[in-house]
Amino acid sequence: MTGQDWLEKDFYAVLGVPKDADATTIKKAYRKLARSMHPDHNPGDASAEAKFKEIGEAYAVLSDTEQRQQYDQLRAMAGGARFTAGGRGGGTAGFEDLFGGMFGGANGPGGRVRYTTSGSGAPAGFEDLLGGLFNQGGGFGGARGPQPGADLVAEVTLPFRQATEGSTVSLTVDGKTVNARIPPGVRDGQKIRLRGKGRTGDVGAPAGDLVITVHVTPHPVFSADGPHLRITVPVAFDEAALGATVEVPTLDGGTVKVRVPEGTPSGRVLRVKGKGITTGSTTGDLLVTVQVVVPQRLSAAAREAVQAFGIATSGEDVRADLIQSARK
Repeated sequence: MTGQDWLEKDFYAVLGVPKDADATTIKKAYRKLARSMHPDHNPGDASAEAKFKEIGEAYAVLSDTEQRQQYDQLRAMAGGARFTAGGRGGGTAGFEDLFGGMFGGANGPGGRVRYTTSGSGAPAGFEDLLGGLFNQGGGFGGARGPQPGADLVAEVTLPFRQATEGSTVSLTVDGKTVNARIPPGVRDGQKIRLRGKGRTGDVGAPAGDLVITVHVTPHPVFSADGPHLRITVPVAFDEAALGATVEVPTLDGGTVKVRVPEGTPSGRVLRVKGKGITTGSTTGDLLVTVQVVVPQRLSAAAREAVQAFGIATSGEDVRADLIQSARK
């Protein structure tokens, strides 16, 4: 709907209500008319469809307190008259006549101020001019209430340990310093939204948010898996084969003893309860992946021992299951 519609259409008359009608009266009138003019009740009736649309436009303005106030102000200023874009003939005051008289301008024949709706470099267009008079940012029919502040974005990079423990960081955003609390266990690439830390909004509207993207520097030993920590621990062949207790580092700088069961294969994950990341009242686990180390160089004695082991276990085919599965 354009600003010209606001000048030309009497929305009160469309709904059949007086200008001092309250919201309840306006709503009842709209429902009654909309029901009778609804296209479903008047199939193929173009005039009823047009009337239904007109009723909806009128109700959209009069049911909105701010739009109704602006509509009343505009028509009161214009004397309630109807306007035409040309402003000549028919005994009806034109837009140019009205505003030429209001602002005392004389530009062109008849001493009128001429307003156009052309682009940049031209005089103010119809909706730009009236939008300015009534503090509207987007033309008539689109009342602009208090606008919230814009969101701001920032980035921060944390060491792995600091990210798992949580941290308070200071950021300079939009010319001001903001202290932001990064929760424990934050993931690389995760976004943290701080409500009300963005740009200030209009009076009566909330401030925007600050959205922080967190980057986490990888750790040489640990990695995060939700609330859990993962670590890969090398074990010797004999430890994996015979079983052993090995010492495993923890993120707090200490160590924990982990029992590697006899016959543990490379890749098996052992779980240590309560040695993961603490978030709130919950602490994850430490997930230990066993990596069986094959010696790169063997002494003569070690080689002889391995050969003896191979002879002793020669009856076992470690790839039997692989061959059978491949044939399925």
